[in-house]
Amino acid sequence: MTGDRVKHRPQLFDTFRLGSFTLKNRAALAPMTRARARNNIPDLNTARYYAQRAGAGLLITEGTIVSPQASGFIDCPGIWSQEQVVGWSRVTRDVHDQGAAIFTQLWHVGRVSHTSVQPEGQAPVSSTARPAATSSAYVYNEHGVPGFVRVSTPQALTISEIAQVVQDFAQAAENAVEAGFDGVEIHGANGYLVEQFLNGAVNDRTDRYGSQNIGNRMRFALEVVDACIARIGASRVGIRLSPFGRLHDLEDFDGEAETFLTLGQELAKRGVIFVHIMDQASRGAAAMPPGFLREFRKTFDGALILAGGLDLERANRALAEGLIDIAAFGAPFTSNPDLVERYRNGWPLRPVEPDRYYGGDARGYTDYTAYSPTGHHGEAKP
Repeated sequence: MTGDRVKHRPQLFDTFRLGSFTLKNRAALAPMTRARARNNIPDLNTARYYAQRAGAGLLITEGTIVSPQASGFIDCPGIWSQEQVVGWSRVTRDVHDQGAAIFTQLWHVGRVSHTSVQPEGQAPVSSTARPAATSSAYVYNEHGVPGFVRVSTPQALTISEIAQVVQDFAQAAENAVEAGFDGVEIHGANGYLVEQFLNGAVNDRTDRYGSQNIGNRMRFALEVVDACIARIGASRVGIRLSPFGRLHDLEDFDGEAETFLTLGQELAKRGVIFVHIMDQASRGAAAMPPGFLREFRKTFDGALILAGGLDLERANRALAEGLIDIAAFGAPFTSNPDLVERYRNGWPLRPVEPDRYYGGDARGYTDYTAYSPTGHHGEAKP
């Protein structure tokens, strides 16, 4: 060989060093709400679900509620009680047995909630008192049937209440490590509480958390990050962001790109283990501006994960170009628990079934089987 050897371009099936973890590939299971945890407690079926998908090098769980107040969807797992910690410990053990790393996503929905799932029927909380006018929460409707209903009007958090929410995140991070998770991903995306502070069109506060400048808009997000780092260390803390996302009544605002690029710089200073970008173009939002991901890459020198509409070809292209380090897949993993092996071998994917995403039992959750080249094509059991 000569000095002209071509530099290896990363691909999905390559290993990757994430902090102290050597991931067996660069594929991640992206968070997907499934609403199967009765009474907010992960159970044996939860453990089975994640173990089935442990072919990915990194698993990031569905949004995990940091406190009763943080909920906006029934039957989503929490991590504020000891019973929940015990339930999650079964999940982490089974995933680790298959050689994968697993982080849990810490979630507070903010105003995307309904009084029926709030403690004592109180109003949801947010950066603002304005409702997310066209958004829905997943709760029991007036007929006692699970379904989507219009969210309730929120109340704006006071300064002291903000401090309590920050501590709820920190305690949840500590509980996650006790449950055996390798780390946590703070949910700062998709229009939930953290982004309700970041978004200058939603955040109408006039105090030090207000929308007047980037520092104020970032303050809550960075306080949550700092509190989690203080409890479990920066090498166990990541965050998910959705720049230019429009889910749950987010709107564009002046300085949007600068807000996220500045946030990237601050996260780099803190040494968080990864930033997970959700591209909401796959969810109907406008695409991120051309070159934004590359600009963000310049501000943040940690591991960068991308999710949103990826397939094998798009993932490998982004990896090879050095735009990202890990490619995350959400919806395809729901009906293809062996997604990585299907990609690796060129096997067909089973179509997703959106009507089975939320609620119910094992059907559409853990009854999808692996593909077999000898004839069984991974159809769900009847």
